[in-house]
Amino acid sequence: MGKFVIKPTTKGFKFNLKAGNGEIIATSQVYASLKTCKAGCESVRRNSTIANLEDQTVEGYTPVKHPKFEVYLDKAGEYRFRLKASNGENICASEGYKAKPSCLNGIESIRRNAPEADVVVEAE
Repeated sequence: MGKFVIKPTTKGFKFNLKAGNGEIIATSQVYASLKTCKAGCESVRRNSTIANLEDQTVEGYTPVKHPKFEVYLDKAGEYRFRLKASNGENICASEGYKAKPSCLNGIESIRRNAPEADVVVEAE
């Protein structure tokens, strides 16, 4: 089972969603407080199971409504995804993947792991 690992930063808190094997699936932005960071984890839980997929790597793609996973190519030519909430805010983002199927597997891993993931807060 996956888990959300919340870590303090110099400017607040951020979380990593980790799969059962310990690999990081996605990372959040920095939140100002622990409370808002925990709310971000809950937002991933809620939105990951209902989010549609918007594949921006396909020419002439059709935009979809929020919440959604956006798949895109970064400046280095790697595939990435980000999960956006129903209000359009970024909730979390992935690492870069060399292959699109690996990126899509990352999205499926979030869908499987996030709903039941524990929230663990690491000490400062």
